[in-house]
Amino acid sequence: MTQKYSLHTHTIGFDGRDSVQTMVNCSRQLGFNTIGISNHFIVNADIKNSKMYSFAIRGGYDTIYSESFDEVLTRFIPHYEELERIQELNKNTRILRGMEVDFFNIPKWRYGFERILGILTPDYLIGSAHFIEYDGKILNMHDLEKSSPDIQDLLLQKYWKNVAVAAESGLFTWMAHLDLPKKVGLGRDKKWAEYENMAVEAIAKSGTAIEINTSFYKPDCYEPYPSNRILKMVAKNNVPVLLSDDAHNAKDLGRNFDEASQLIKYMNLRTFSR
Repeated sequence: MTQKYSLHTHTIGFDGRDSVQTMVNCSRQLGFNTIGISNHFIVNADIKNSKMYSFAIRGGYDTIYSESFDEVLTRFIPHYEELERIQELNKNTRILRGMEVDFFNIPKWRYGFERILGILTPDYLIGSAHFIEYDGKILNMHDLEKSSPDIQDLLLQKYWKNVAVAAESGLFTWMAHLDLPKKVGLGRDKKWAEYENMAVEAIAKSGTAIEINTSFYKPDCYEPYPSNRILKMVAKNNVPVLLSDDAHNAKDLGRNFDEASQLIKYMNLRTFSR
């Protein structure tokens, strides 16, 4: 059966386009009895010095980036309070408090993050790796796309290592859009199967789930994150899966869930995260 809930969503105030109440209303219309709001949690002292930050300002989504954990608290405390208020008004829909967290393999970052978890107590955590640290700088996927081929390979290796270490941390409920570099056309060669497998095995060992993210069902690459190649590894390692729409607006809730459900059957994925 097609999954009847959505847990990877984004709203106004971060980089989403619709309010929490609009997302709840739409989820109810789709027949969902649960929705999770999982706005971006991105904290790094150098984040505003990265190349992408000026583009984030122009795009109006710079609010998802914070230089300190105290700064991110000023966004998430009122956000979670809003979720609790809306829950009181919508008792027939379960509203979960999540966050999509960018993992940084830095002891100081982990200490700060675990301190924040004790304050915010989210219901679940999505692990992601939008950024790579290289040569004292923070790079995102678009920076990687513009790098020279030899540097691209090094950065892709670092990307997959970061995914593996994030899973090994034991912090996350599931890992998001594993093969994110394909967003900019990178990392699809067969030579990357070794690194993909390393990450999947780390995820399996940690007991973390992965999402089948339906946001990349697009004409030029009609498949979700991750690819069929990775999903075969996921099935082999018996990693739990769930469907994710990564909805940044209400109209994308549940998008392509029917197709992804068929893919789950085709790939013989038998373990599901509940």
